[in-house]
Amino acid sequence: MTQQLDPARAGVGAGPRRFIAGPWAPAALTLLIVGFQLDRAPLWRDELATWSAATRPLPDLWRMLAGIDAVTGPYYLFLHGWIRLFGDSALALRLPSLLAMAGAAAVTAQLGARLFGDRAGLVAGLLFAVVPSTSRYGQEARGYAFATLFAVLATLMLARAVDRPAWPRFAGYGAAVLGLGLCNLVALLVLAGHAAAVIGRRRAALGFAAAVGAAAVLLVPLVVVARGQAGVQLDWVLRPGAGDLLGLPGSVLQASAVGGALVALAALGWAVGDDRWPTVLGLSALLPAALLFLAGLVGPYWVPRYLVVTVPFICLLATVALRRVRLVYALALVVLVAALGGPTQAALRRTHEWPRSAPVDYPGAVAVIRANAQPGDAIVYEPRGGWKMLDVAVAYGLGSGAPRDVLVRQTAVERGELRATECADPGACLAAAGAPRIWLLTSGDRLSPLAMVPGSKGAALRAAYATHQVWHEPGLTVALLTRR
Repeated sequence: MTQQLDPARAGVGAGPRRFIAGPWAPAALTLLIVGFQLDRAPLWRDELATWSAATRPLPDLWRMLAGIDAVTGPYYLFLHGWIRLFGDSALALRLPSLLAMAGAAAVTAQLGARLFGDRAGLVAGLLFAVVPSTSRYGQEARGYAFATLFAVLATLMLARAVDRPAWPRFAGYGAAVLGLGLCNLVALLVLAGHAAAVIGRRRAALGFAAAVGAAAVLLVPLVVVARGQAGVQLDWVLRPGAGDLLGLPGSVLQASAVGGALVALAALGWAVGDDRWPTVLGLSALLPAALLFLAGLVGPYWVPRYLVVTVPFICLLATVALRRVRLVYALALVVLVAALGGPTQAALRRTHEWPRSAPVDYPGAVAVIRANAQPGDAIVYEPRGGWKMLDVAVAYGLGSGAPRDVLVRQTAVERGELRATECADPGACLAAAGAPRIWLLTSGDRLSPLAMVPGSKGAALRAAYATHQVWHEPGLTVALLTRR
């Protein structure tokens, strides 16, 4: 009796075509798209924080992590070693994220091929490669690309373990879960969806529980420290509303048209799925969003970019809806999604700030100072607090050639923090410095930046200095002050 192949699960060919249709094409396309203009957008404030942390000596980095940003500590430690080998240019800082996203595309294709056939895996991997969120976080020196890789890798390891339950397979799954938690603790919410894969399967359920339990034990110290830091680290996060939930697809996928189209296809794929895996994937995308929304109602946790780890699952479910469609039409959809995301792709290569229409040109401001600075110059920042990272941007751009920071009382490294503190008596500090010229770097477009400096700092500056020249760069104002 001849076995009939299900066309939905059939491959796209053998030999070279099978090779191309495997994980290689999605990985290569991701490298091509995400790698395009990888270093064009300036490092934004989160990436400047990464540079500030990862370039510290290890004892100073450990001290910082004890007070803030412990959840990002594993990534900082990795990047610390990476920088020692490859330097700290924007290209070098972002390259690991590019490679991680290419790996995530490859694993997405492998997972799709295992669950739904080679063709589905190919289309899912290609979809993942072209969505704007892949470029956005594949071009950022933060840990989101690695979290995405580990999320889809853990799902693939779980699929293998559930098919043939064995302790080594569940150990591999547990290792992937541990990697996921080390990249982003919030990303562990995908495990709520994973649990659906083992319902009614005793051996698989035991292996799943053991693997997750072992990873959880190893992550307890990080969870305890991170929980104590949440109020400081996420004090800027607002409580979400219904509008945030409705706009979530566009937020996660970085483009409303792309998010709406893919989520609609994913919902259809979940509805027409004929086994448990569409449900597992659907819950792995839906439950993290729902749980994060609920957590955001009681604490500062609603940060939609944490959900980028669900994008591979959305792409996989979308391909389930296309299993009965000819390959040429499925590939046409990939092209359409790429076209819908085109404007966003172009915008995010100009700036990583949000909204994209409000860039902050740190390199432009630094270039002004570099071109006009003289020996003996000093510099003052406004604001000093918050998360603008003005002083870090100047340190990154000018290094040891930066003007003296005359109002600093304790540097960020001395504090074991990400932000420095200023002296309590700005007038006395300015008089002691005796600088004939001071650079004033301020956030925003200020017609009269010196007049906008508040409090005693502003009063001391205006009493001793006058504005000599002002430069306006996107999102920043640079003023040169001279002694009266």
